[in-house]
Formats: sequence, C-alpha cells, structure tokens
Amino acid sequence: MTAIHQILFNMHILYSLALGVWAAAVAARRTSISGHYLGAVLTYALLAAVTLLAGLFLLFSGLQPRSGRVIVYLLYMLWLAIIMPGLFSLMHGRDDRQAALVYALLAFFNFGTSLSMLERELVGPWVVPA
Repeated sequence: MTAIHQILFNMHILYSLALGVWAAAVAARRTSISGHYLGAVLTYALLAAVTLLAGLFLLFSGLQPRSGRVIVYLLYMLWLAIIMPGLFSLMHGRDDRQAALVYALLAFFNFGTSLSMLERELVGPWVVPA
C-alpha cells in the first residue's frame, strides 16, 4: 500500500504542475477558462482525496511517515484536497483571465508545497514507529 500511496502522490505533484501550466497558458492567450479545466480541478481534488485516504489507511494500519509528523501530513493533505474547489467557490465560477492567473498561481503553489512535503519526508517512506 505504501507504493500505491507514493504513486498517487507523484501523480498529484505532476497534476499540480500540469494544472498550473494549463491555467498560465489560458491566461497568456487571454481566453476564458473552459469547463474542461474546471473538470480537471475536480479530478485534482479527487486525486488528493484518494491520496489522503491511502495515507489514512497506512496510518490506521500502524505505519507513519519517517519524519513522524503525522499531524503536519494530515493538514497538508487536507489543504491540497480542498483548496482548488474552495478557490472555485470563492471565485463564484469566474472564468476570465484574472481567474486563470489565480488558478495558475495556486496550482504552482500546490506543486511547490507537494515537492516540499516529499523533500521533508512527510509522505514517506512509511515506517513502524519506534
């Protein structure tokens, strides 16, 4: 299950980068955000939620990240699962150039946050606590 969690988290990192590039390209072309992008945002949130569920499964099976900071892991994963749909809600469905820039900034921020989590061993390797 640890390998599945790692694969899901790696997918999440790459998906964050892809969403950021996509939104930045939309903003650069000065076009509106399409429904396809908003569907990708939903997919992003679902991917983060599934990754969190896999992490919870690992936690309840007695494992924890090597860093031992379980609460930090949970807070970060909750953030990553709810922030993009939360932004959509805050923007009231706007799809103009400014909205694309905001989505791009948030996606790149989430990309950086996810890389930071990986670097600080918040997402693995999963070990039995000492």
